[in-house]
Amino acid sequence: YSETNEQKLFKIASELLQTEKAYVARLNLLDQVFCAKLMEEANKGTFPVDVVKNIFSNISSINAFHGQFLLPDLEKRMGEWESTPRIGDILQKLTPFLKMYAEYVKNFDKAMELLKQWIDRSPQFKAIIMDIQSQEVCGNLTLQHHMLEPVQRVPRYEMLLKDYLKKLPQDDPDRRDAEKSLEIIATAATHSNSAIRKSENLKKLMEIYEMLGEEEDIVNPSNEFIKEGHILKLAARNTSAMERYLFLFNNMLLYCVPKFSLGGPKYTVRTRIGIDGMKVLETTNEDYPHTFQVSGKERTLELQASSEQDKAGWLKAFQETIEIFQLKNESFKNASKEVEEVSVSKAELGKRAPRWIRDNEVTMCMKCKEPFNALTRRRHHCRACGYVVCWKCSDNKVQLEYDSNKMNKVCRDCFLILNGETIAEGKKKGILEIGAGQFTGSSIMSGFLQYCEKNKPWQKVWCVIPEKECLVLYLYGAPQVKDFYLRQGGYVFTAPDPRTPPASFRLSQSKSVHNFAAETEDLKQRWLKVIRVAVTGEKPECPQQNGANVTDNNNTTTTTQEAGTDST
Repeated sequence: YSETNEQKLFKIASELLQTEKAYVARLNLLDQVFCAKLMEEANKGTFPVDVVKNIFSNISSINAFHGQFLLPDLEKRMGEWESTPRIGDILQKLTPFLKMYAEYVKNFDKAMELLKQWIDRSPQFKAIIMDIQSQEVCGNLTLQHHMLEPVQRVPRYEMLLKDYLKKLPQDDPDRRDAEKSLEIIATAATHSNSAIRKSENLKKLMEIYEMLGEEEDIVNPSNEFIKEGHILKLAARNTSAMERYLFLFNNMLLYCVPKFSLGGPKYTVRTRIGIDGMKVLETTNEDYPHTFQVSGKERTLELQASSEQDKAGWLKAFQETIEIFQLKNESFKNASKEVEEVSVSKAELGKRAPRWIRDNEVTMCMKCKEPFNALTRRRHHCRACGYVVCWKCSDNKVQLEYDSNKMNKVCRDCFLILNGETIAEGKKKGILEIGAGQFTGSSIMSGFLQYCEKNKPWQKVWCVIPEKECLVLYLYGAPQVKDFYLRQGGYVFTAPDPRTPPASFRLSQSKSVHNFAAETEDLKQRWLKVIRVAVTGEKPECPQQNGANVTDNNNTTTTTQEAGTDST
């Protein structure tokens, strides 16, 4: 049996009608059930009305258009198909209303974030959503799933119209209307497809977050999932290979150990390796085929893939991710260089309008260097210097002379300058160094070390042994300050774990084990020399008093003669 062209066109039109009916039912669920119930509770003062409005955006307008106009027109047309076999003119009525979809799609990321926040924050908010989701009308789907429907609908129109035009004769009277409709709908669909990809990426991040025991903070729109899979790790000290699991993102690699679980695959993160500075090399090993090496600032791994094809897939994924990361960094550097050439001088700051850096010229905040994303870190312009910065770095306002002394949003640096405050020259201190500032100036030893407790990921901390409290080792890092009473606490040295990075050492007390890693073996020995004395109850001497190399607050190495001071 072969369908005629007319039958195929009728079939496409029928599919359009049936999917439209299902779509209107979904819109009604969002508008008249979810939104209405939440708004009813919000009006009682349980949670802000604006939260509900911002989550559902203009869903009521979209629902009204489809339920009251487009669906009735399609139903009428299908009822008179024999005399008027066309849909192009009907869909052309949709095109002026696509602006509603642009608004909904633009707000979609913000809506998803707000929804997540208030489900966590408000028990009443969560209870209403859970109650509706348990009803048969929801079909065991979440509110987030239903909210994705308007984003997916426009690409669906595009697909149906393309199929329709393939079957439509060139001289058909409906062709002109159908082509015009497709042209406009296709443009709108590109924005929807972008939002769909973001939504799917966030969904994948949530799945990985759960697999990691909800301990790794990876659910961020700036994190883009690239690839995952089983891998073997070749041991450095013997010929064994251990099963591991990799999660590759646009900005990092999570090197994980599988752990037993009855509730699906679960993993523990052993190391987080940044893409910045990462290198990937093919290696040859007589005992193990399909091997390659991943080398990052935090750790170097020699890995074995399951096959040559699997190895090629990983190498390609790593190389492409590294190249894209480097390109983004390069664009940031180029933009910064251009800014230096055209930036407003301090003397003219606020008196002359700056040249605004274009949004597409930078990929990260020009102050804090955090990557931009459409959800939590949007682009803003400093009205004084023209830099593109995130909202955190532009949360200041000051009067600008060139704009009739009106209050304008400016970055923190311009705010300080325009208010007569000075910004320290040279290398700016990081947040860890600032927190430790009360001790660093009069310390026996201080500097950055990598720190790991139990099975938690390694983190960079600022370590200080103050001169006044020479038996205490302070660790400054998120989320709080740790301190170890080296003598009183009974800390002893133990051999480093073979799985830890080079130049590492361990302090243990009872069942508590703390891993540290220095940048070099020499720096490790200097720390050990000081701590070994401290754990005996004696006051250790500064390393430079014996002519040894020391690490200063800027992490540069000097000798006693070169330093000329007692800085650690």
